[in-house]
Amino acid sequence: MSRLITTFRSRRGWVLLSVHFSFAFAALAGIVQLILAVRPTSELQGGRTIIWLVVLSCLWAVMRSAPRESVGRDFKQPDFSVIVKVGDLFAEQSNLIIGFTDVFDTSTEDEDIISSRSVQAQFLEKVFHGDASALDEALRGALRGSPVLESESEASKPRGKRDRYPLGTVAVIGSGEFKYYGVAYSHMSNDLVAQSSVDYLWRSLENVWSTLASSGHLEPVAIPVLGSDLARVGSLGRESLIKMIVLSFVARSRVSLVSRKLTVVVHPSGADEVDFNEVQAFLNSL
Repeated sequence: MSRLITTFRSRRGWVLLSVHFSFAFAALAGIVQLILAVRPTSELQGGRTIIWLVVLSCLWAVMRSAPRESVGRDFKQPDFSVIVKVGDLFAEQSNLIIGFTDVFDTSTEDEDIISSRSVQAQFLEKVFHGDASALDEALRGALRGSPVLESESEASKPRGKRDRYPLGTVAVIGSGEFKYYGVAYSHMSNDLVAQSSVDYLWRSLENVWSTLASSGHLEPVAIPVLGSDLARVGSLGRESLIKMIVLSFVARSRVSLVSRKLTVVVHPSGADEVDFNEVQAFLNSL
């Protein structure tokens, strides 16, 4: 119900509602007129019939305008597709993009470094079965060729990792069926507060698309709504972040193909904040 309310708060939602209502009312009225022309009957004449036409048309319009849980578009020249859906990122049968901070922290102990609600924590649990040392080892291998921007002292940063990498650094993990692209899109302060910005996110997206283009073999890739939770990107809501991610991907794909399919996965807890009709209209405008 809350998602239905969200949909009809927008102008586009009301436009859809009115279009579907008009179509249904015209179709039903035409059927009634056809019946009356063939066999006139008093039961289909008068105000009662009009009321029923309005009610049925309203029901049809609401059903057709109800919020969806998946929207998408197929693009041509080059050929690729973009899907935005509600679901579980780790249920996707594709390569995954995982957001990290510039120090690539992994510890969820006491939740003061990495929250157990974050995608990073889910990545640790579902892919590495909660073994933080194994994830750290994989990250060390993936980051071996990446320059360290600076190293914090123990006095300035007593907890968490201390080697900082440039924002936008991508660590590619896994050589099996799927690959995981860990991208540093936020800055972890010395007091363990993750902060990001539109510029940080845009730069990070450009880097991860470039990495995908060179190592992803055009395979499908899925990404969460980066910047929508603890490391928020300014005042942008989920819907704006989705549009930003999609725009970045489509713009990069126009230069050279990144992947045949991008799936932006919206966690069910944040689905009420997204008007999927607006997202579909945005996809159609690209």
